[in-house]
Amino acid sequence: MKKKPHQSWNIRALAIAAAVAATAIFQAPAIPSASAAEILRIGATQPIDSLNPFVSDSDYSSVFYQYVYPHLTEYDAKLEIVPSFATKWETSADGKVWTFHTVPNAKWSDGEPLTAKDAAFTFNLIRKFQSGATGKLAGWVAHMEDAKAADDNTLVLTYALPVANVLTQLQALPVLPQHIWEPLTEGNGEQISTFPNAAPVVAGGPFMLTKHENEQIALFARNPNWWGEKKPVIDGFGLQFFANDDAMITALVTDKLDMIGEQTPPTSVETLKKAGMTVLSGPGVGMKTLIINTSADKPKNRELLDPKVREALEYAIDRETIDKIVWLGFSTPGSTIVAPASGYHDEAIKPLPYDTDKANQILDEKGYKKGGDGIRVVDGRRMAYEVIFPTEENGTGDRAFQIIQAGFKKIGIEITQRKMDPGAATEAIQAPEAKYLDYDFAMWSWVPPVEPDFMLSIVTCAARGGNSDSGYCNADYDKMYLKQGTLLDSKERRAEISAMQKHIFEARPYIVLNYPNVIEAHSPKWEGFVLSPLVGSVNNLSTETLMNIHKVK
Repeated sequence: MKKKPHQSWNIRALAIAAAVAATAIFQAPAIPSASAAEILRIGATQPIDSLNPFVSDSDYSSVFYQYVYPHLTEYDAKLEIVPSFATKWETSADGKVWTFHTVPNAKWSDGEPLTAKDAAFTFNLIRKFQSGATGKLAGWVAHMEDAKAADDNTLVLTYALPVANVLTQLQALPVLPQHIWEPLTEGNGEQISTFPNAAPVVAGGPFMLTKHENEQIALFARNPNWWGEKKPVIDGFGLQFFANDDAMITALVTDKLDMIGEQTPPTSVETLKKAGMTVLSGPGVGMKTLIINTSADKPKNRELLDPKVREALEYAIDRETIDKIVWLGFSTPGSTIVAPASGYHDEAIKPLPYDTDKANQILDEKGYKKGGDGIRVVDGRRMAYEVIFPTEENGTGDRAFQIIQAGFKKIGIEITQRKMDPGAATEAIQAPEAKYLDYDFAMWSWVPPVEPDFMLSIVTCAARGGNSDSGYCNADYDKMYLKQGTLLDSKERRAEISAMQKHIFEARPYIVLNYPNVIEAHSPKWEGFVLSPLVGSVNNLSTETLMNIHKVK
């Protein structure tokens, strides 16, 4: 669920790129065309960064996990939790014990039995090494005390407290083959992090990853041992990775792709429609953010730890212009870290208006006077900062940065971009040694699950060194987070989640810029697509939806 790319596309580049499509676009291996087989060809600009679920951050690594590994539950096309590898379940009277009944006689793609024992192994593996190698997935087993397989088709999960979102947590957890991963669990689990899990991968989902060439292509085929009642209509699908949106969109309109597998750039919508492509749009749960390092241990530029300074920063951000100029109206100005499309957003929390006079007043009252160049000075230092900027945010992110940069200049603050690849950006944000001491600002995106627990978790103290990119840590907030997960009454939980949104909005480790709409584009030669609020990426097509996609006869 980590940061997804929402790159922009320059309309003028279409004609230029089309002229060189036959050579420049496909210097890397293309997804092979099949005469009789139905292979859905998907374009992407963000490659799979790892096939190891305990290491990866990439959106398209999630493609791999969702379709290649079984999950106890899943979202259907209506974003409702439904049975998957678990056919049914029941809970104890106190809500602490959950019993899941799994599909009988299931097999992994290599013919080994796929049972409840694999699920128990996976969850206990995560629990055992949650402070180290498996930390990225530890939030999904929060409060779990034990996982046992009573038999091959019965899984019993025991929790320390009643947990409100067990079923959505399990939707996010891939069940791994015990016979592949168990040899890696010796010692401190170091082998878990270094395991490449290379293709072809032992699969228990509807598809198998048969080939993966880093930053080039990933090919998926039907799993012959798929245990589900419904079989995929397509024979498989492929991901082809492009250097930029221009080449990817040109490939779509020239029939070298069938679908754009990520957020379609808003600037390309009209051109794609004119080219005869099918374009769908609707509200999404993703968000664009300006991240402020709020680690209390931060040694430099500590004025940014002052909530009033962060309030002034928000007043200097023109969200309406970002929506109008950057997103062409295909977004909504942001406020809290829980998007409206999730169903948990607190509408009473409104973003601060663009008001540089108010921002200047706050900073004047703090005593930060402007120097001769118009930039304010704190303790003899200019208020000039770098913004870590992952390259996957190029395009729309660049233009949003320029709008923010102009607003900040009006209040005497200077910001410059520091572009880095996503892996290096994460390291720079958390440096040194996951202490968040060396940076001030970053710009990145979140595209979380519909269930708000994940977004609420990334600003807990426990998330530092894992999913946290703000370094935020507050004991009162942590208590709220633990409480919301145990409130079984939906009204009580919603009230607590609203209070948490207000807390983070006022603390401002994030300034949420906007909630981009889902914009999904595909060839009219294919149908069966169902628009999801999960930002239009193929990894957010439900398994049900992907298995229904087919060519128009």
